[in-house]
Amino acid sequence: MLYDEVSRAAAFVADLVSCRPEVAVILGSGLGAVADRFENPETLSYACIPGFPESTVEGHAGQFVFGTLGGKPVAAMQGRFHFYEGHGMERLAFPVYVLGALGVKTLVVTNACGGINPSFAPGDLMLISDHLNFSGNNPLIGRNDDRLGPRFPDMTEVYDGSLRDMAKTVAHRLGIPLKEGVYAFYTGPSFETAAEIRAFHILGADAVGMSTVPEAIVARYLGMKVLGISCITNMATGLAKTQHSHAEVLDIANRSSQFFRALLEGIIPEIP
Repeated sequence: MLYDEVSRAAAFVADLVSCRPEVAVILGSGLGAVADRFENPETLSYACIPGFPESTVEGHAGQFVFGTLGGKPVAAMQGRFHFYEGHGMERLAFPVYVLGALGVKTLVVTNACGGINPSFAPGDLMLISDHLNFSGNNPLIGRNDDRLGPRFPDMTEVYDGSLRDMAKTVAHRLGIPLKEGVYAFYTGPSFETAAEIRAFHILGADAVGMSTVPEAIVARYLGMKVLGISCITNMATGLAKTQHSHAEVLDIANRSSQFFRALLEGIIPEIP
């Protein structure tokens, strides 16, 4: 049963690390350097944790880093799992369940994604206001265990309004431009077609990516507050001047990481 697997994995992690995180950050492609700023870091490979899937994507280190940032106990996932890697929805969100069992109350989800809003440009940071799930799937499908969360969790405000307001204040103070918009989740691994991007734009999407939404759904199911931030690494198909590549995504994410890191360093200590 999922509850037993989560309990076993959380107990394993708690025995190996001293940090008891209140906040967790999932770091997307090329954004793992944020965890390098943690004080008193403790590192734990996903591969040794019972029940964890394997991360196979370039730019994802595949490990937890526990420590403090601005005095706040925090856990960072350097790399995540994706539906296109062959993991079921429940399994790719398994780390979020474990973080909840470890006591995490706030989840910050980040990603590298494609821009749909024509006012965006590669390198922009976008605060996620809401999402569209175009996967045709949901990590909560299957028998529900009330010990984890309700059968029908509310999704009125997946991305917490007070956290978004705080993030805007921090970004303004630091002089970091911060866009805001709706994130569309597409399974991948192929990049989207121009026709799909036109459809997503008509339906209200400002950016598109292959992650984040399953994790955010599970976090809300568990009662966590969620803050989402995207790094626009390329313009989506039909808007981009060149063909897409994962190398391009990593390059722009790495170049934007100093602003991303500064923003997260300002935000995390402010989280209640």
